[in-house]
Amino acid sequence: MTNRREFIKNSSLLIGASALNTGLMASADLPKNKTINVGLIGCGGRGTGAVFQALDADPDVRVTALADVFDDNLNNTLTSLKEKYGERIEVTEKSSYVGFDAYEKLITSKKVDVVLLCTPPNFRPAHITLAVQYGKHIFCEKPVAIDIPGLHQVEAAVKLAKEKKLCLVSGFCFRYSFPNREVISRVYSGAIGDIKSISTFRHGGELSYKERQPNWSDLAYQLRNWYYYQRYSGDMIVEQTIHSIDYMSWILQNELPTKVTATGGRQSRPWNKYGNVFDHFTVEYEYHDGFRGFHFGRQQNGTTPRNTVEVMGTKGHVNIALNSSYEIIGEQPWKNTERLNNMYQTQHDELFQAIRNKETINDGDFMVTSTLLAIWGRLSAYSGKSLTYDEVIHSVETLGPPIDDYNWDMKVDQLAIARPGSYKFS
Repeated sequence: MTNRREFIKNSSLLIGASALNTGLMASADLPKNKTINVGLIGCGGRGTGAVFQALDADPDVRVTALADVFDDNLNNTLTSLKEKYGERIEVTEKSSYVGFDAYEKLITSKKVDVVLLCTPPNFRPAHITLAVQYGKHIFCEKPVAIDIPGLHQVEAAVKLAKEKKLCLVSGFCFRYSFPNREVISRVYSGAIGDIKSISTFRHGGELSYKERQPNWSDLAYQLRNWYYYQRYSGDMIVEQTIHSIDYMSWILQNELPTKVTATGGRQSRPWNKYGNVFDHFTVEYEYHDGFRGFHFGRQQNGTTPRNTVEVMGTKGHVNIALNSSYEIIGEQPWKNTERLNNMYQTQHDELFQAIRNKETINDGDFMVTSTLLAIWGRLSAYSGKSLTYDEVIHSVETLGPPIDDYNWDMKVDQLAIARPGSYKFS
């Protein structure tokens, strides 16, 4: 039987773009001296950070449009942009789009070349699909879907983006960290021998919370606190700790498990506040030859933080404290001594460089796989069942209404907190 290290080495050329896990191909696009017009959809904290990074990535980037469902979010981002970048911000009243159809107006605008998709992830499949249809280059935050039907929609968009040779860079930022890339390259080259196990931890505290204001509708209140609701975030394993799951998948070259067994629950958060998501998950990913990878995640105040990846091999092991220390111990030892790059900035540097060089970066395959692994873990934990690939991939369960149904008068019921053993998914 082919061992895992041979599988990984045979499935990827360890040169150039392959080491970065990006597919580079020729792209007939913008000439080097042309202004690149950028539009941002989702003017929250992450979206504002992303548009700043886009501007810092290329001196000829201009921001020509903004979109958000909340006008105060849009206005705050616009003010910050103008204060720092001045004339490079060409957003007008006509290109400031507010409302649930704002994304469509921005994407279909002829004054936008690149879209930054930074809304709650339940909207991501529709946004990616429309952006690809209109030939836009894309930066999209992770995850790319919150349920399997949405993921299938993204898969189709990824295929079309490849055909159109559009750049598609995802928010899985660990893959844009230079020391992470060095670790991966060394593991692929056999520095720790055959991989025997992987464990990832993402332990931290609670996220921020916005108290309800008198003029907020139920929908506005939920969207202001979207990460606490299944229908917008997909739960913490899909929205946040997916980064750790993506790292495990990166090491395994996107190999799919055969079965997933997970547990999780809600211990610290009160049941009458903070939506309906869990505050901890533990997941076992089982692969075809019996190999297992493990993921541990929690959001609980007063607990010991941990953000690590550990890989055990026959000739050594990897110890990573993410954004801190990177080390390989064993027959081929290595330790990072270089200053850490800003991986968020590197995402945009490489995106706009590819556009300038008429090349294409497409993160589509791994961003779909990692999102699948996170959804799979959530469904196993919610149901309390071990789930095979065939059981999960054919799920038709959707967590929220279609994007076109959103309006400020819609009724939004509070979905129940999942109870393992009684939760059913279809």
